[in-house]
Amino acid sequence: MQHHILVKWKERPADAAARCREVEAVFQPCLDIPGVHGVKVIPNVIDRPNRYDMLIVITMDEAALPVYDGCDAHHRWKDEYDGLIEKKAIFDCD
Repeated sequence: MQHHILVKWKERPADAAARCREVEAVFQPCLDIPGVHGVKVIPNVIDRPNRYDMLIVITMDEAALPVYDGCDAHHRWKDEYDGLIEKKAIFDCD
């Protein structure tokens, strides 16, 4: 499955690509979780108020989701970035 996280920052960073690289580094340890197959962080290329700023896609087996939820990388993401986020949406699909 693919676990998607859409992120809208409270303030769009001056260097959106650098922020995406930082976030991707936070999620890299997830690749050590059995059943997690890929992590990709994608910046939005259109800066409009009605757009989200970044998409995180984690490809994993469905059984890996509870392990991911409890992993250090997921907690680090929440601890370090939740205060910067205006809103986010989570969507899981095959």
